[in-house]
Amino acid sequence: MSTPGANGPRGQHVRPWTDTDVPDQRGKTFIVTGANSGLGFEASRVLAGRGARVVLACRDLAKAEAARRRITRETPGAQCEVMLLDLASLSSIRAFADQYTSSQATLDVLLCNAGLMAIPQATTADGFEMQFGTNHLGHFALTGLLLPLLLRSPHPRVAVVSSSAHRFGKTELLGDPSVAKRRYRRWQAYAQSKLANLLFVFELDHRCRAAGLPLLAVAAHPGYAATALQGKGPELAGRRLESWLMAGANALLAQRAAAGAWPVLRAATDPEANGGDYFGPMHLGEWRGPAVRVQPAPSARDPIAAKLLWELSEQLTLVRYAALEL
Repeated sequence: MSTPGANGPRGQHVRPWTDTDVPDQRGKTFIVTGANSGLGFEASRVLAGRGARVVLACRDLAKAEAARRRITRETPGAQCEVMLLDLASLSSIRAFADQYTSSQATLDVLLCNAGLMAIPQATTADGFEMQFGTNHLGHFALTGLLLPLLLRSPHPRVAVVSSSAHRFGKTELLGDPSVAKRRYRRWQAYAQSKLANLLFVFELDHRCRAAGLPLLAVAAHPGYAATALQGKGPELAGRRLESWLMAGANALLAQRAAAGAWPVLRAATDPEANGGDYFGPMHLGEWRGPAVRVQPAPSARDPIAAKLLWELSEQLTLVRYAALEL
């Protein structure tokens, strides 16, 4: 019997997956953005426990170091290190990529997890709307700059964390990011950034296939997981009632962050994953439960929108994917 949400883009039934299904990762190196808390921390904890070398790429080094200590207490001898990365700054992204590629010989998986949700209007260091600039453009630039090193791995992979909120994004708005700055609506801006995440993954997969390259581009969403992400926007805006409501909803309705990380871990490590796969929870309308292949909104599979967004992202970040030129 099929389970709701268990049929992926290719109509394949996929067995449920949790953290216990993550295979041995010894000999592999992962970069996890936003790894100091929430999904990023939980994914890093499991990966380190399976023997992976994990780089916690975070903008707050003190919090990242605290996360590293928690991981090494749980897994003595874990290969876990901290590096500074602010996805809201192209100069920080370039500095991170330069430092990593000049000092490290390998990278097997880039896990693009960090993100912002429904925050008050703000701009990145480069003048982009903050959610689009951080959630999408930051990861687009980081992936492009690390691509040459990824392609040295025998089985390279890029896994991007999106959200079911992508279903409320509109492809026609992605062609002009300044719209979000002129008529800012925080939840719409979040949805736009998450739709951009999926369009990026599927276009990256398309370009890798066309170029005959082995890199897998895969995506996931966590369902409704209790993390600090939901409360950050109300906190920044000073909305105390909304903060309390978010905290109450997390306590009553959300699954644990550790469970929310299951689709993320599947995207990052499932040896049977295919390029362009999208994973999410299998129960309650993809709110919770073990990870299975799920269907994105049709807008996320729009090849014209994906191509236009790719070209726009190259123009805005000045990062080109030379190995994937079509």
